[in-house]
Amino acid sequence: MHIELPEKRYYGIGEVAKAFGVNTSLIRFWEKEFDVLQPKKNAKGNRKFTPQDVKNLQLIYHLVKERGFTLEGAKTHLKEEKQKSLSTFDIISKLEGIKAELIKIKNQL
Repeated sequence: MHIELPEKRYYGIGEVAKAFGVNTSLIRFWEKEFDVLQPKKNAKGNRKFTPQDVKNLQLIYHLVKERGFTLEGAKTHLKEEKQKSLSTFDIISKLEGIKAELIKIKNQL
């Protein structure tokens, strides 16, 4: 899944959820379930996600929603084969980005 977010240091939970097309409650649930997600919280308790958190969310979304892993399966997959899954995920995300750019160019013609 290719997401479009502006270059920022921190993203709010609303804009992250909107970029992924899911509810904010799902993002909060994944935050509790997966240890790799550690958003910063301010004094009011608002979550702020770094670009690294967004990248981890993309990987979790890919495993759970696109590849059909269960939550336990995704957790074990991340622990055991993190480097292998990250490299293939990086390749997939780069190709999807290229595809999105090509579609934009095609629509402009």
